[in-house]
Amino acid sequence: MYDFKPTEALAPQDLYRDLMAAAEALTADEPDAVANMANVAALMWEFLPDLNWAGFYRLAPAKAGPTRELVLGPFVGRPACIRIPFGKGVCGVAAQSRSTQRVEDVHAFPGHIACDAASRSELVVPVLRDGEVVAVIDLDSPSPGRFTADDAAGIEALAKMLSARI
Repeated sequence: MYDFKPTEALAPQDLYRDLMAAAEALTADEPDAVANMANVAALMWEFLPDLNWAGFYRLAPAKAGPTRELVLGPFVGRPACIRIPFGKGVCGVAAQSRSTQRVEDVHAFPGHIACDAASRSELVVPVLRDGEVVAVIDLDSPSPGRFTADDAAGIEALAKMLSARI
């Protein structure tokens, strides 16, 4: 049985160190990308306070046409938007720009896609393999300004570690 949930409030560097260690332990020998994303989504949900959504959107062929888009992957939270075009919403902008998006107020973000009206802030980190986006990690919170530079750095390190495992 696994019990990876922190037992006490930790400083950000300790929290992300422990989250990375747990993710490393669960994904190290597992070749299945979906299983790895599912376990990491559950870990983020357990480790990171004040979230209402934690999970992945993965790169996939577009439903119609030759382009690619983000498609819902494993997550914890309320039902979510299924397909997100590159450049649309926080996730699509992160994928298109290949850069982290830390949004203090999603309602002020141009083109925000409101999958859950309770979300107020968002952190989206692209997962890159050989310089190309393979997925994004998406975290939503009902609190404005929830995500810090420490959160961005911690999730960026997680994305880097996961790039060969999803």
